[in-house]
Amino acid sequence: MHRYRSHHCGELRSQDIDTDVRLSGWLHNRRDLGGILFIDLRDHYGLVQLVARPGTPANEALGSLSKESVVRIDGRVVARGADNVNPELPTGEIEIEVSDVEVLGAAEQIPFTINTEDGVNEEKRLEYRFLDLRRERMHRNILLRTAVISAIRHKMTALGFNEMATPILSATSPEGARDFLVPSRLHAGRFYALPQAPQQFKQLLMIAGFDRYFQIAPCFRDEDARADRSPGEFYQLDVEMSFVEQEDVFQVVEKLMSEIFEEFGGGREATSPFPRIPFREAMLKYGSDKPDLRAKLELADVTDVFAGSDFKAFAGKHVRALVVPDTADQTRKFFDRMGDFAVEQGAKGLAWVRVGEDRTLTGPIAKFLTEENTTALLGTLGAEPGAAIFFGAGEFDEVSKIMGAVRVEAARRTGHFEENVFRFCWIVDFPMYEKDEDTGKIEFSHNPFSMPQGGLEALEGKDPLDILAWQYDIVCNGVELSSGAIRNHEPEVMYKAFEIAGYDKEAVEAEFGGMLRAFKFGAPPHGGIAPGIDRIVMLLADEPNIRETIAFPLNGNAQDLLMGAPTEVDDARLRELHLSLRKPPQTNK
Repeated sequence: MHRYRSHHCGELRSQDIDTDVRLSGWLHNRRDLGGILFIDLRDHYGLVQLVARPGTPANEALGSLSKESVVRIDGRVVARGADNVNPELPTGEIEIEVSDVEVLGAAEQIPFTINTEDGVNEEKRLEYRFLDLRRERMHRNILLRTAVISAIRHKMTALGFNEMATPILSATSPEGARDFLVPSRLHAGRFYALPQAPQQFKQLLMIAGFDRYFQIAPCFRDEDARADRSPGEFYQLDVEMSFVEQEDVFQVVEKLMSEIFEEFGGGREATSPFPRIPFREAMLKYGSDKPDLRAKLELADVTDVFAGSDFKAFAGKHVRALVVPDTADQTRKFFDRMGDFAVEQGAKGLAWVRVGEDRTLTGPIAKFLTEENTTALLGTLGAEPGAAIFFGAGEFDEVSKIMGAVRVEAARRTGHFEENVFRFCWIVDFPMYEKDEDTGKIEFSHNPFSMPQGGLEALEGKDPLDILAWQYDIVCNGVELSSGAIRNHEPEVMYKAFEIAGYDKEAVEAEFGGMLRAFKFGAPPHGGIAPGIDRIVMLLADEPNIRETIAFPLNGNAQDLLMGAPTEVDDARLRELHLSLRKPPQTNK
């Protein structure tokens, strides 16, 4: 018999009764019923119940061990009594009569329970992540991640893509976030950068003639944490294709995503084809460029209805309305709670009216609306009797953010929200440029390597703020999975695009010399995308926080509480790297 096990804990069934077995695993739980010990033994594959009778060496050994100790046991498979069968456990029809025990790894007192999801805080969980990963939910999430990545690799290869690796040590690149820098020992005063993404290298692979590339790529960005963003590092499915237009990329990604979400979504529907929504339309209808389409409500621009109005709360402002049908049975508490929610999003309040059976309006602001306002409003919105109308007024971006959140919350509260589905969409036609609110400077609004719609002619003849780019985002259930673009592959277009954003020719050549040199030797039209692996698994696992799908994440302050990173280094190492430290002055609190 094998030194440690003849079977896994999760594989024994009724057909194994009267078989002598050897198992190894962790002491998951223990119950003492009149001196008879019942032990749940756990390994990677599942749970099995052990029985240790009073007065036996096995009873004494198993009774004195701490939970989470690792043991090897020998025993015989026996049938459970009819009253003790556990139908929720694959091994629930049998148990193991233990005859011998060997302690392989004794455990100290554990800092939190493994066999229940208690309320231990995240900091403690990350400090003892190796214990946290023993929990069933976390173990399941990490295995889901593994299975998803394996399936992606298989499907991408079947679609004709070649998996390739790109460098981890590279040059700094202005891609929208801070780089992590690595000092060079051999080149004093110079630094490598960890890649924010393999953007330039995957484009260079297209120029080199490889046609279809993919990679499960580690990416590094020195940015703050969010529920859907892990600080420090993350993984994405990097994809690039030659001789393609936007729709060619969409077809590949839709097929992949539909299959992955159907395979691992636990029976939840994944819609296909994915609707294409222009950026400006998304902002108007949904208040967001990552709309949650499970909410079956839309916003409407009613600014014109109140142009010249005497109602000061709306006069001269951008006004957005949300019609919520079938609210006749909603009490005042519903409206108050929606107002409280809007305040949590940054609003000063939430104006609303009801539409009566005679199409008159009632509610807190009804008295401020003229008959002309009411007629125009109902005509624009098509609101029927029994509907409620919520309003937001202010600057466009502010109103979009608040009313976008109100849209989803109102849908959830009134039954206009689809549960247990994946609703995808493409957001397209992003502006190429935007104006910095503080400086007034024109800057890239998305990926600087994107091809402008209209090419060089658009760059030379249009107002920069009117130029659209061949850029796109893929969104699922209100989570942005990825941005992508058809790339700018023409040197003159690249020079002009960066000139508009304030980069002269010398600066572009200094920053992107390798790319420009490659473009000058025959570059094919190409495009790509890079869906986030962590976010995909977060959606599939139905987890609200991305750290629940990563084996060893950093915390919200970009610290590794398990390994103690980031760490200090001694003076000798700093001298070797030609570095000296200048720490910020400490302040008295």
